[in-house]
Amino acid sequence: MTSSRFNAAIQKIDQANAQDPNRESFHGKDYPKELLYSIRMSAWLDKLRPEAPDFLKLAARAQHLRRWEVPRSSYPMDRAGYLKWRTFLYVYHADKAVEILRETGYDEETIQKVRTLLLKQNIKTNPDMQFLEDVICLVFLENYFADFSKQHDEEKMILIVQKTWKKMSEEGHRAAFQISMSPAAAALVQKALKS
Repeated sequence: MTSSRFNAAIQKIDQANAQDPNRESFHGKDYPKELLYSIRMSAWLDKLRPEAPDFLKLAARAQHLRRWEVPRSSYPMDRAGYLKWRTFLYVYHADKAVEILRETGYDEETIQKVRTLLLKQNIKTNPDMQFLEDVICLVFLENYFADFSKQHDEEKMILIVQKTWKKMSEEGHRAAFQISMSPAAAALVQKALKS
């Protein structure tokens, strides 16, 4: 049974992400980009584990919380800059989520569980973190991979698929094979997995 506290927290996360000035169209409807991303995260989590506890569902929904406020261009446009940007974002999303969870009356134990997941700590030893990483990878493969692959050469995309695959569990791999992809995207994934 969903609690009013959980609903209030999800509503606040969605209200925050609805402020994203960047837009994305999906099935003929216009969305704030990060709001649509968070909805996709929740949809995959619910598909794989509908009985997941609140803290996992909240971490999934808050994964890119207010991301547009820290654009990629605010860091050097090289590999080191990219890694610094991503590391900063982990803390940024976690801090923003903690604010919302405190406002909605969550206990410290739940808050710290969400924070740990958003900081991406212990992916391979924390089963909840591994599951959330699977969801992140599945959202990428289903919704962003095809367009992303048009912006980069095949060699780079093969490396990206291989890195993504390594982050995932066997459960994640099985789910990934169920994703409907364009023929070009599917061929790229198959090539990457055979390399």
